[in-house]
Amino acid sequence: MAVTKISPSTQFVTKASTTGMANGHWVPNTDVYATESGLVIKAELAGMRSENLEIIVEGNRLRIRGDRPDGCRASKASFLVMEINYGTFECALELPSGYDLSQAKAAYLNGFLRIDVPIAPPPPQPKTTKVTIA
Repeated sequence: MAVTKISPSTQFVTKASTTGMANGHWVPNTDVYATESGLVIKAELAGMRSENLEIIVEGNRLRIRGDRPDGCRASKASFLVMEINYGTFECALELPSGYDLSQAKAAYLNGFLRIDVPIAPPPPQPKTTKVTIA
């Protein structure tokens, strides 16, 4: 499985080969962009139901999984062109530090999954204390 760099920083997305398949899975088209308030991850998942999607956070990795059923194909179809992927899919994004995945919010609308990841608050400054000598 190849890894494609999606920006000059340390952001990476796990991508499949040019066939769109990776280890028997397909990988949805995904955009990742920064805004003033954080990162937006947008995955193209037409024909899905939100209950068939799973979003998993593992440290600074965001994993989107699901299964798109092929419920509309005729049983004796002979395809001339087949570009729509069906079945199990997975997309893993390694996010740079500075974003708070524990506060991520997701919404699924009109075939697009949108995940907003806010910028992490700055770490608290260490307190300076004076130790008295006894």
